[in-house]
Amino acid sequence: MDVALLLERLRRAHPDATCALHHKNPFELLIATILSAQCTDERVNLVTPGLFGRFPDPAAMSLAEREDLESIIKSTGFFRNKAKSIRGMAKMLVETYGGEVPSTMEELLQLPGVARKTANVVLGTWFKKASGVVVDTHVHRISRRLQLTREDDPKKIERDLMGLLPEAEWINFSHRLIWHGRKICTARKPKCGECPLAEDCPSAGKIA
Repeated sequence: MDVALLLERLRRAHPDATCALHHKNPFELLIATILSAQCTDERVNLVTPGLFGRFPDPAAMSLAEREDLESIIKSTGFFRNKAKSIRGMAKMLVETYGGEVPSTMEELLQLPGVARKTANVVLGTWFKKASGVVVDTHVHRISRRLQLTREDDPKKIERDLMGLLPEAEWINFSHRLIWHGRKICTARKPKCGECPLAEDCPSAGKIA
C-alpha cells in the first residue's frame, strides 16, 4: 500500500481525531490510559470523574486506601492490579519527580503500570513528542488487515510501523487509525463499503 496515500485518506476521513480519554492534565491522562487496558475508553470516561474528584493529584492518589481505589475503578476490570499500579505510580511521581509527570520514555517506563503503549499515549497526546506509535487493539487489527505488518506482538508491530511511517505522522496515525477502527474497520463486520481505504486494502470484503 502507498503509505503517503494511506495517510492522506486517513487525514481526510478523520481530520479531528484525537485521544478519546477525557483528561485535563498529564496525570489524569496517565491514570486514564492505565485504566483503559482491557477496557473501553467510554467506560474509563465514566469512571475517571469520580476518581479524580476524590484523588485529584499524585499526592492524594498515593495516599488513597487500596479498597477505595478498587471500589471506584472496579468496572474497568483487573481492578486490583490497576489500583496497585496507580498507587505505586502516584507515589513514585511524588517521591521521584516532585509530583510531576516526566516527559521522556525512559522515565515513564520506570513508573509502575506503565509500558510502551501508555508512555506513547502520554508523550504523544500531552507532550506532543513522537516517541513511537501507539499500538492498541484497533491499530493492531487494522495494521494487519492492511498488511502494514505481519507481526502479532505489539512491540514488533510498532517497530514495523515506525519503519514505514514518517516520524511526523506517528502521533496522528495512531489517533486516526483508532477512530477508523471504532467507526468503520470494526473487529466484527467491518464496513468495507464505507471505507476510504478499501480500494487498496488486501482484506476488503474478505472479513465476515
